[in-house]
Parts: sequence; C-alpha cells; structure tokens
Amino acid sequence: MYLMANKRNGTIYVGVTSNLAQRAYQHRNGLIDGFSKDNDCRLLVWYEAYDDLQEARKRERQMKKWKRKWKLELIEKENPQWKDLFDTLF
Repeated sequence: MYLMANKRNGTIYVGVTSNLAQRAYQHRNGLIDGFSKDNDCRLLVWYEAYDDLQEARKRERQMKKWKRKWKLELIEKENPQWKDLFDTLF
C-alpha cells in the first residue's frame, strides 16, 4: 500500500502492489500509463507493508474514498518533508 505524489501538497496517487520497489521504480520513470504518469506522480511519499495482499487491497479501497485532507495529514505525520522514500526501500 503506497502513496505517490508529484510535489508537496500536489496530486496524490493511491496504489497497492506486491513489489513496492519495482512499482515505485516504474512510477518514477513514467513506465506506467494512466493517472500517475499523466499527473507526474513520481515521488514515493508514504507506504505501509502488509503480509496479506487482500488486506492491502482493502486498505487501498478504503483510502481511495478518503478526503484529500486525510491523505495529506497522513503524509505530513509520517513524512513531513515529503521526501522521496524510494531509497529507503533498499
């Protein structure tokens, strides 16, 4: 479960994957067509690990219904500088 953004307080993409490092790389390099590429969401600004992919998908569906303010508050709480967390994956 992860959030990508194009800049601080910018457009936010909510996603889920079984391989976060690979998926974040794809987003960073514009290899995935769709919303994240169209909106230049290349910064990994938040993520949460799950042992069960179904639980992660459930959380993704839940977060996609969240108000934007709630997503911003979550990012600000965990990553107040909006740093790209990609390098923390290795």
